[in-house]
Amino acid sequence: MLTKGHPAMVDSIAGAITVKSLDLYYVIAADAQIPVSEGHGFGLYFHDCRFIGGYQMTLAGLTPIVLASTAQKGYAALFELTNPDLHSNKDRLIPKDELGIRWERILDAEQTCVREVLTIQNLGHEAHEFPLSLQFGAGFEDIFNVRGLVRQNLGRAERPAWRDGRLHFAYHGADRLRRMATVAFSPRPDATHKTAAEFQIDVPAGATRTIAVTIALEEQPEDAEAGQLDQRPAATLEGVAGKLRTNSEEWLEQHTKLDSDSLLLNSIMERSLRDVAMLRSELGRREYFAAGVPWFVALFGRDSLIVALEMLAFQPEIAAQTLRLLASYQGSRTDRWREEQPGKILHELRVGELARAGDVPHARFYGTVDATPLFLLLLGRHAAWTGDLDLFRELQAPVEKALDWIAKAGDYHGEGYVKYRSSSTEGLINQGWKDSGDAIVRADGSLARPPVALVEVQGYVFAAKQAIADLYERNGEADRARQLRQEADRLRIRFNRDFWCEDQGIFALALEARSRPVAVVSSNPGHALWCGIADRDKGRRSVARLMRDDMFNGWGVRTLATSERRYNPVGYHLGTVWPHDNALVAAGCRQHGEDEAALRIFTGIAEAAMHFRHHRLPEAMAGFPRNDFQVPVHYPVACHPQAWAAGTAPFLLTVCLGLEPDGFANKLRIVRPRMPGFVNRIALRGLRVGKGSADLEFRRTDGGAEVNVLQTSGQLTVEVGG
Repeated sequence: MLTKGHPAMVDSIAGAITVKSLDLYYVIAADAQIPVSEGHGFGLYFHDCRFIGGYQMTLAGLTPIVLASTAQKGYAALFELTNPDLHSNKDRLIPKDELGIRWERILDAEQTCVREVLTIQNLGHEAHEFPLSLQFGAGFEDIFNVRGLVRQNLGRAERPAWRDGRLHFAYHGADRLRRMATVAFSPRPDATHKTAAEFQIDVPAGATRTIAVTIALEEQPEDAEAGQLDQRPAATLEGVAGKLRTNSEEWLEQHTKLDSDSLLLNSIMERSLRDVAMLRSELGRREYFAAGVPWFVALFGRDSLIVALEMLAFQPEIAAQTLRLLASYQGSRTDRWREEQPGKILHELRVGELARAGDVPHARFYGTVDATPLFLLLLGRHAAWTGDLDLFRELQAPVEKALDWIAKAGDYHGEGYVKYRSSSTEGLINQGWKDSGDAIVRADGSLARPPVALVEVQGYVFAAKQAIADLYERNGEADRARQLRQEADRLRIRFNRDFWCEDQGIFALALEARSRPVAVVSSNPGHALWCGIADRDKGRRSVARLMRDDMFNGWGVRTLATSERRYNPVGYHLGTVWPHDNALVAAGCRQHGEDEAALRIFTGIAEAAMHFRHHRLPEAMAGFPRNDFQVPVHYPVACHPQAWAAGTAPFLLTVCLGLEPDGFANKLRIVRPRMPGFVNRIALRGLRVGKGSADLEFRRTDGGAEVNVLQTSGQLTVEVGG
């Protein structure tokens, strides 16, 4: 099975330094190297292929020592290195720490290359001479090979070759693409050995020497003429960095601006916005948020939709592009291998060799049960923020196809629930957001039997039908709107009857075969609470159950209670704490008036961020109790950054500040605004609703928060209540 769950089957890449620009990304070990050996996930990637899988520097045969590293800008990495004790060319000792080595790496996605500069400074009082070697490895492995999910090499690699001082790698893929990497140096190497370049460094006391390295990538059809990798436009590191910095700042300027009196909140938000900027990717000239680095830099239906939804109050434009992009790949036929069905929204789209050659179904893979209702839900929420029906009218045919798929999805016996059962031997056993093979378990620890109706998916369907009904009504189609609302009401009644577990005081994780409840305590019902499908009393009781100690570990709500048989604090979906999951649970708490529970979650997640590099929220954290270690325990193979984790803080702010848009009426309602205890003042500037915008200031009070409307534009009105 090719699963998105359990993301890495290679050695851990914990502590990796990651940089990304559009479809080009670099995963570098904490020691600044990419091991030339096999069995790791580090490397330089493009279009689901690891072009460069080895890149090591040595000084007189020894590895340099890393002093500091950062990739805070997202598109660039900086390492400060020094030397161990070295013996120079004249057999003199170069004492430890006498050499300062600055290694700058910048991704130039426009030219599909990496531009690097090594600056070697002699900090001692004598001149030093020593050899510096750079060794490379290029295997052109498909992402599925790197992850250990597939064990095959389909294509043919050429022998590496040196020409005119450049190192050339080439690979002929089974998908009829020729992939190439060329490494150029300035100055030229003094000697070359197989795939290594050697430089004789002679640096006087107090002086510096520099080596510039450019790694250029290219892929083209086999029948095309050889590329012009050697003719990439010359560019300085400073010039590329300046352009990327300008582009990044311009993109961030499009966002709603946040300022607060909390350094922690400001830092988390800046990191979140820079990470979503970093995770932007392009497909067919449309932007979307890739799911996460390193394994999921691709279009994922569920992930890309959820992060776009999380970002609506801060950056709504990518939501529209994501919806158009997913609509263009909407299922049109029945294909069991790809799990494609008419009207279904895809799960994953890959562009690497194995997918293009047809050896895995992921060139268009549809193994998800929730992307289709989330597609509709995002469309409805996007319209509420923008007050624009044009996108709905443009996508009305895909909307109807999606609704038709929902009406039929897995409902073999007419119970009225959206269910899944994998039909592909290469697909996913579980097809909700908890998609690892062991995620959906019974109380006795055994696996639930398909077909499976997940609790949160029914909530998504309910909210989607309500949201789309509103758009149909605004479009003058009252009968269709009435029909969808009636379907949603019937679903709500059935749901509260069939999913409720009175003994547990919470909704079941799922219904399995023969409509039997999977009666374990999990975080999934929190999503359903957010969608508004739960009866008031059942919703409040569910919140109380989610906040008990066996679920809330001090940093957030676990995916599975410690009281359950299969609880595992480092199980991918069996007891870990996921920031995005907690954001949706917090929204469910707010939906049912349980504001203090939402603020506890917000505070726990924010305080957890303090313990991660650059305050970057990870994909997941281990489920150990906060009191045990006082710091969150890292999940060993979490993605860094990960899209819906980056969207967590913006969404928690949207939810807890009570921002409820009505773009069609050019109105923003602020309902029961609440602020966590670690912040007293929050200002939002340029918050867009409909055709206007607002600048707002929130100040925490004993009973909640007071709101000051600093200014509005475009005749936007702001109403404060609760």
